[in-house]
Amino acid sequence: MTSTVRPAFAEETEKRPGRWLALAVLVLAVLLVAVDATVLGLATPYISEDLKPSGTQLLWIGDVYSFVIAGLLVSMGSLGDRIGRKKLLLIGSVAFGLVSVLNAYASTPELMIVARALLGVAGATLMPATLALIRNLFHDPRERSLAIGIWGATASAGTAVGPVVGGFLLEHFWWGSVFLINLPVMAVLVLVGVKLLPESRNPEPGPWDLMSVVLSLIGMVGIVYGIKEAASHGPNVTAGAAALLGAVALYGFVRRQLTLPIPLLDMRLFRSRGFSGAVLADLLTILGLSGLVFFLSQYLQLVQGRGPLEAGLAELPAALGAVAAGLVAGTVARRYSVRAVTAGGLAAIGLALGALTLLDESTGYPLLGGALLVVGVGAGFSFTVTADVILSSVPKEQAGAASAVSETAYELGAALGIALLGSIVTGVYAGFTAPPGTPPEVAAAAHESLGGAVEASTALPDAEPLLTAARTAFVDGIALAAGLGAAVLLAASVAAWVLLRGQKLGDGAEHP
Repeated sequence: MTSTVRPAFAEETEKRPGRWLALAVLVLAVLLVAVDATVLGLATPYISEDLKPSGTQLLWIGDVYSFVIAGLLVSMGSLGDRIGRKKLLLIGSVAFGLVSVLNAYASTPELMIVARALLGVAGATLMPATLALIRNLFHDPRERSLAIGIWGATASAGTAVGPVVGGFLLEHFWWGSVFLINLPVMAVLVLVGVKLLPESRNPEPGPWDLMSVVLSLIGMVGIVYGIKEAASHGPNVTAGAAALLGAVALYGFVRRQLTLPIPLLDMRLFRSRGFSGAVLADLLTILGLSGLVFFLSQYLQLVQGRGPLEAGLAELPAALGAVAAGLVAGTVARRYSVRAVTAGGLAAIGLALGALTLLDESTGYPLLGGALLVVGVGAGFSFTVTADVILSSVPKEQAGAASAVSETAYELGAALGIALLGSIVTGVYAGFTAPPGTPPEVAAAAHESLGGAVEASTALPDAEPLLTAARTAFVDGIALAAGLGAAVLLAASVAAWVLLRGQKLGDGAEHP
């Protein structure tokens, strides 16, 4: 006898027989974004040497991408629901590839910051579209869990591929080459995606409210900029004004969504404890991790003296752990519980970050590699399960908006993490005392960044005292950031345990 559920599932799968091939195309977009994010950290010492940015400009190069993408994700996710997720993904992929060329050939710090910002605009179209298309391709919850696991594992693989390929390129070509590797991936994605990806959109989307888009962008950028400015230079009028403007804009955005008949973002999504808990867990996790990760490549190269390829290989354990955990996360969450897997993963990351407070200039690789492996496993479990919870909590028609909320939490966490923890590293580093007799101009250049110290020290007859002082201060800053990151992750673990109580992943097939 045939059940009532089975035909519905069969009908849906018959409509999309190429869903796994389509998934392969989608993960190319994820790979594109993940590789771009990781190669920047590896290339930072070379960009610093060539473009000579100030410490503040270097932070802007690192986080302006996240600022812009955080401000536009909700708008782009909603736009994809309206005009078609496939269309938006393909347009965004072409733009991402073209703007990568601008990044590669940037000749000044200011142009590099602008290029990173434009890349954020293009990047905002990619991630929500990929997750939303997965939600519409896979109607069986177990298949969808595996698809999300593959999606997350590919993002993690990108963090592994990026440093290794980037390290190889940096040892043989100029730093701009690390951005040009986006072009072949983009070309394959567009050419194959046109054929394989099904179009999907909200059948009754309503108008795309431009005022909501503007309020969302001003609100997110204002809040993040205010926090970054306060973290870098202490509380001041500029930081307060930016944060206040952002808060007012976000308040206006929420009020407007509650009054529009068809809002850009349905605020009722946040009434679900599981949805809100998963979003909060993502935000806190990335906040605790990103500031530290941004400086890790510099530690491996400028403190421990590794080449870029060796530094890339040294970061592999985190990606490998995330890939392995992501692929089995859905199965483990069904066997135990969503909150146990998520909270346990976050606690593991917190403990690993705590171990990194022991870093010094001569720390052996076993401690660093072991900590990175634990970080990867914990992130693979938590991110995969929270993405599944977020997508499962909403109707298919709102998949783009829900995916955008998830990605906004991720990017906002990254921006805040680099702003807060990154500014702590920079602040501790800038406070080091140059050895007596160091020329003022050399000392000034050394205090801008560790890369600046390495370059400036070449003018000294004995560079070792200055380099030792600079490296010690840099490592002290990383250790402090790791300790604060650990505290954030352990707090996120507790929050996930409370908010995800009773949350379950689906079983069997969904009715369309």
